[in-house]
Amino acid sequence: MIIAGDIGATKTLLQLVERGGGVARTVFQRRYADDAYAEFAGLLAAFLADARAGGAQAAPLEIAVLGIAAPVRGERVRLTNRAWVIDAQALSVAFGIERVVLVNDFAAAAGGIALLAPSELLTLQEGDPEDQAPRVVLGAGSGLGVAYLVWASGGYQVLAGEGGHMAFAPATELQAELWSALHARDGFVCVERVVSGSGLVEIYDHLRERRAAPESPQRQVSGEDRAAAITALALEGNDLLAGLALDTFIDAYGAAAGDHALALLARGGVFVAGGIAPKIIARLQQGRFIASFRAKGPYAGLMASIPVRVVMNANLGLLGARAIALAMR
Repeated sequence: MIIAGDIGATKTLLQLVERGGGVARTVFQRRYADDAYAEFAGLLAAFLADARAGGAQAAPLEIAVLGIAAPVRGERVRLTNRAWVIDAQALSVAFGIERVVLVNDFAAAAGGIALLAPSELLTLQEGDPEDQAPRVVLGAGSGLGVAYLVWASGGYQVLAGEGGHMAFAPATELQAELWSALHARDGFVCVERVVSGSGLVEIYDHLRERRAAPESPQRQVSGEDRAAAITALALEGNDLLAGLALDTFIDAYGAAAGDHALALLARGGVFVAGGIAPKIIARLQQGRFIASFRAKGPYAGLMASIPVRVVMNANLGLLGARAIALAMR
């Protein structure tokens, strides 16, 4: 049996895979809210218990590949935006798993791109794709993940990174005001502070303070739910403040995607993943994202040649983690 995992700051997806005779099949999969568990080991124990209760035989466990929202070096990793420490050796001993492998969550996501069906990709910009050219995979959710794919030795190789923690570069007066407010409060402002679920809340709160506007009861919720409430109001189209916040978020998101595409000359395509993009796909298709993506001065024409697609499959990280596990037999 194989365990594939996609471990984020707010939620975790786990999958149990059985392989034999050259065939791999999913026998159990479940999504968990991280807040319900003090540590990852407790969540994994719940998953294996749920799998057994669901009739899945969870032993012997050969390998677990866990995509983690953090830079990964070695066998012990602390999540960037959650106080969990995940220790591969400790998990191996505690759960009888022969081998536990920790990888960056967007390294796993990048590894899943080649496994997507055409129907699981929605095109924002057709561009002029080149075979074997570099690719960028990025996605906003609780944070902003980034990874690159470069062609080497007959296939795409994954380069994990922490591009979400690069400095945020304001492109408009409103964004400059937002940067100034965040910098005055917290110091360094990374892209993730704006392009993420919590970033959308930061944008909305800045706009509300700027306009001295009260917050409606629908938005007086906490955490991830507050970002979801603002998004819902923006998509309904009857709340101007929420709409402006979402548009500002999309502007910054498109610019960040363009920055990474330009840095790598990603003529193989930019793949926008993460939990937020599929939920706001109608808004992304209206053109703001691509306008900001292309807004690179004399390189605007070059940017128009780079394909941009949104990943609609929420299990991308699991696909990649599963592929890594299967290749490690």
